[in-house]
Amino acid sequence: MGSWLRPFLAPALNWVSPQNLHKYGAILNSFLPGILANVEATKRSLQDDTSQNVEEVQKIIGYHFNDQNLLQQAFTHPSYHKDYISYERLEYVGDSVLNLMITKEQFSRYPNLPPGLLSPLRAANVDTEKLARVAVNHSFHKYLRHGRPILARRVLYLSSPSLPLDKYYLYSQIQSFINVLPDYPLHSHGLINAPKVLADVVESTIGAVFIDSNSSIDTTWEVAKTLLEPIITPEMLQTNPVKKLYETCQKHKLKVRVVDMWSHDGSFEVFIDNQMRGKGMCHVKKETALNRAANKAYYEVIGMLSVSNMKIANS
Repeated sequence: MGSWLRPFLAPALNWVSPQNLHKYGAILNSFLPGILANVEATKRSLQDDTSQNVEEVQKIIGYHFNDQNLLQQAFTHPSYHKDYISYERLEYVGDSVLNLMITKEQFSRYPNLPPGLLSPLRAANVDTEKLARVAVNHSFHKYLRHGRPILARRVLYLSSPSLPLDKYYLYSQIQSFINVLPDYPLHSHGLINAPKVLADVVESTIGAVFIDSNSSIDTTWEVAKTLLEPIITPEMLQTNPVKKLYETCQKHKLKVRVVDMWSHDGSFEVFIDNQMRGKGMCHVKKETALNRAANKAYYEVIGMLSVSNMKIANS
């Protein structure tokens, strides 16, 4: 029996004959070359796919990398193969650089805007939903390298057996996001739940360009501003649903009460003058559930005010 097997099989020595142990060891040894060969074949396959993907992504973003490993890393999710570095550090860099570049651009472009208006404008251009839209617009999700989801998702996979199991759950999240985008062509302002992984890969790509270009803000901005189109301007910016509701109710002397049931069933309820006017649900993100409830209540209030105004005009 090989010496490497002895520590693992030592407890069995007391109840299995040495002859049988030799037999089991020989069987296990016969499997090892095939297992190792499969691992190496998988690595080679991953490398081949990566080379093609790198070329395609470079064309999409209009930048050629000096160190292509940075671009590979930018599209590698933490769940991917353990021998590959994930995008987390590049995402960290990209997040900081993107905020700096947007701040610099808006400071120069809108010299008369106060910080109170610049902050939401910047947020609308760098938040998770905006960056997830960027990823979809440029098909970044097709190049993302990620690992196998939890096996509990297998039941979802059964409805689309032609899709590889290791991509189904992420695909379903992304597809659900893509399906609702036509309802909000520019930005939903918190009404839809965007997959964070899409925003992450945009930030990591920007971080990779920044590092590869020797920390050139100008070069990185040329790439980023093209990816971010259309960049949201003050004219495009809409008020957050919660703020919009409170401002409207305050103006018309209506009392607002918000009931937080998110920890119980993922929902919020909004009462206007003690009558429920909106309920929103989102089990994934608390803020999204609140925004949905506020948005429904807002349109209920607008409807109530319209009816009231019509009655006054007809009286």
